[in-house]
Amino acid sequence: MRLATERYAGSQVHLPETGKHIIAQYDEQTIVVYQAYKPSIGLYAARHGHFDGALGFNLNRMTWIKPGFMWMMHRSRWGTAENQNVVLAIWFDRVGFDALLRKAVHSSYISAIYGSQEAWKQSLEGSAVRIQWDPDYAPDDSRLSRRALQIGLRGKTGRHYAHGGWIHHIEDITGYVDVQRKYLKPPFERLHVPRERVYPIYDAGVAQRLGVDPL
Repeated sequence: MRLATERYAGSQVHLPETGKHIIAQYDEQTIVVYQAYKPSIGLYAARHGHFDGALGFNLNRMTWIKPGFMWMMHRSRWGTAENQNVVLAIWFDRVGFDALLRKAVHSSYISAIYGSQEAWKQSLEGSAVRIQWDPDYAPDDSRLSRRALQIGLRGKTGRHYAHGGWIHHIEDITGYVDVQRKYLKPPFERLHVPRERVYPIYDAGVAQRLGVDPL
């Protein structure tokens, strides 16, 4: 497995307790994002490095990627939710990821950013990238004060991603998730999670528009 991991308890000292932050594993070239699918999609993607041609994958639907491992675990119930049994770690090109952030529009109206409902709706219709801030979660599925980001891709952008655009590597990490699911009771002494830190956004204007909080 390519993911770098660490003990959950130790990982939290590196992360903010509150605020909106992109939490992820990344290096100079890539950022890891997560998705979970039924086997006909997830196993195909891990084998081929893309989603195009996977039985049941709809190129015309919005697809959501999650940079934060714990939010993906909440959403997929640690790989036990229906049609989310295969958990994928996807190494996504950082240049492409940063480009998506520049184009992203919030999925709900925020007056301080868009000024009016009409302006927001116009921006939403004109963008193929949506973002949503949701509560982040602890391993036992209790809510944290920190918010986690997920990114939705549709239209040509979603199809480009499905065809393998921006994707360096896809890995099926279901076996790893299955093992860690045994250790979800506090104080989580045996639980290991991917090594994640706050993802840097160097463009202050983009960070402000996304609603990212300063550290």
